[in-house]
Amino acid sequence: MIEKLSFRSTRLTAVVATSFLASAPMLFAQDAPKDKNALETYVLAGGPTMIFIGLAVVALIALCVFNFINLTKPKFCPDDLKAALMDHMANCRVRSAIELAASHPSYLGRMLAYSLPNIDATRPEDLGRDHIEDAIADFSINENRRSMTWINYISLVAQAAPMLGLLGTVIGMVGAFGTLSDSGQADPSMLAGDISVALLTTMWGLITAIPALLAYFFFKNKLNNLVADCQHVAEELLNASIQTVNQDAYLAKIPEGIAV
Repeated sequence: MIEKLSFRSTRLTAVVATSFLASAPMLFAQDAPKDKNALETYVLAGGPTMIFIGLAVVALIALCVFNFINLTKPKFCPDDLKAALMDHMANCRVRSAIELAASHPSYLGRMLAYSLPNIDATRPEDLGRDHIEDAIADFSINENRRSMTWINYISLVAQAAPMLGLLGTVIGMVGAFGTLSDSGQADPSMLAGDISVALLTTMWGLITAIPALLAYFFFKNKLNNLVADCQHVAEELLNASIQTVNQDAYLAKIPEGIAV
């Protein structure tokens, strides 16, 4: 009995596959029906699964717009703040630099307001560089987690969209098998609707997933570059203060002239 069912299932699958291959050129070669527009032919014909794929597309667009607005240089490392902080740090006005950084909502301002209080004036040779760098690292870890949350949602869309397309494909093939079972014959015109559902959902799932995957890596790299710029600026500011504090020592190492 099991062998009979297996044989019938294999035969049924072969019939559907054969009929699909035979009818595929006709399905794709012909133009869309005159009484249907492009929306009905290429979107609505995909069935209920297209609703979820449509929501994934809307979510992807919203997340991309949100990250485009938030991952910008003025919100991470503005030039005016950098210049003002450099003036304070080069003149060893650390307290003024901390107050300025704390009053600025940018990533650089919040990072320096968190890390600069760790400057150790009792260590003029490096001003407690190790404690400052540890504070910068702690701030970056905690702050980057928030920004990466919204970027990771894009990755979620990239992973979910093909699964939704596959779900639509399975629904379409189940409908095709049901139609074939009811009719008892492989009529391409009767199978066309279910096959259309299977192909359209797969197509839209991939159309959604591919840009989402590209957007994920784009925004992830952009965030990493912006954070790296802020950390580089913090390093420059600290070096400027250290050089000012140890200016006499630096000058003593430079010879006034070279005897010939």
